[in-house]
Amino acid sequence: MDRYPTVAEVTDSARRLVSRFPGAGRLRRVGTSRAGRPIEMLSVGHGPHHVLVVARPHPDEPVGGATALALAERIARDESPSPSPSPSLSPSPSPSPSPSPSPATDPTVVTWNIILCLDPDGAALSQGIERATAGPDHTLDAYYRAAYRPVAAEQPEWAPIESRQLPESQALFEVIDELRPFLQCSLHGVEAGGGWVQLTRDLPELTVPFQASAAKLGIPVQRGTFDALYWENPGPGIYVLPPPDGAARLAAGSENIGLSTWCAPQRYGGVTAIVEVPMWASDLADDLSPHPAAAAALRDLAGLVREGGRQVTAVLDKARAFLPPAAHDPPRRVLEWMADGLYDLVADSWEPLARQAADDPGRLTTAQICALDIVARRQPLRAAGLLLRLLKATDDPAAPGLHRDLDELFTPWCTDFEKALRLRWVPVHHQAELETRTVLAAAETALTALR
Repeated sequence: MDRYPTVAEVTDSARRLVSRFPGAGRLRRVGTSRAGRPIEMLSVGHGPHHVLVVARPHPDEPVGGATALALAERIARDESPSPSPSPSLSPSPSPSPSPSPSPATDPTVVTWNIILCLDPDGAALSQGIERATAGPDHTLDAYYRAAYRPVAAEQPEWAPIESRQLPESQALFEVIDELRPFLQCSLHGVEAGGGWVQLTRDLPELTVPFQASAAKLGIPVQRGTFDALYWENPGPGIYVLPPPDGAARLAAGSENIGLSTWCAPQRYGGVTAIVEVPMWASDLADDLSPHPAAAAALRDLAGLVREGGRQVTAVLDKARAFLPPAAHDPPRRVLEWMADGLYDLVADSWEPLARQAADDPGRLTTAQICALDIVARRQPLRAAGLLLRLLKATDDPAAPGLHRDLDELFTPWCTDFEKALRLRWVPVHHQAELETRTVLAAAETALTALR
């Protein structure tokens, strides 16, 4: 079986692990979501040093659940080498043997703590991703019709920088204060491109194993990233958060990033690794050749995101009167948030790059333009997918016509995305294996530095 596990399946598998490895694993509730759903954490090992792994911080990035299970299984087996026979927790067999044991997986040295889903409410609104991406035909069309990504102020890791304190954020802060982890790993995914790692402090020994794992699994390394466009880049696919006075090198809207949960372990000397793996790979993400027309490409991409946003908003304007009110409907809130300047914010943030590219035509690489191309295409698609869902769910007589109009935009956008970036599906077990290997390598590196 090569699909993402649901939140319920991840939790059930964690309970089975605790039963299969008596004494090795403990499962406990560490918080409660806004809607009353449990936030549960699986701990494996009993060492004095703690790693904290956070799965599903974004509900439209389901790979973290598969990675959480693979990590838990691997570490529990190291602690209890002879468990009773049971099916593997991971969604599919690993494509290669497990890495050799290291101090990072020694249960007498390190305790691994895995939050199974940080945003269970968001995951409930993204139910359907697992099914939409499970069949033989893996398409962006099916994915975006099922995906839900909350507004920034409702994303648990990000809400604190928006001056919003969610119970999910508070639960994570409390776990960090309790455990004082030397390493926090946040398990993310991206629709398209390559894999990369963002760090709150450099881990120089991480670059080589990360590259080796990506190469072995056939996943490109992201050589330019929209999330960390101006961050330090000490190695391929490795990006390090600028110091507090480096705000000019942060993406628009992230100037207060120091308030996020990512930076909380720093108060105890810890480091955070945000691990990103692609659902669909694009070999352009790893192409370091100078882009032949970067300034023109950036202007086109800015136009693409603005025009796509304008077209989705035009349909939204016609539907507002009969859609659920934003105060009570999270998808509607996302649509209003995006319509209220987000498309322009994204496009405007590229203007300095376009000016630099005009002055120095060879400055930007194909990989960097590829990263921005992904952003330009996904912003209108995220909004259109949500609006299609809302239109389908209403019985207003105007809804079918608006749904048809938007669908006629949405489907070609998805097809163009797949063709322009030459996308290919990455099997779920490869996605989870890259993330698992990267987390283990980060733990080994961070532990060595700790000692």
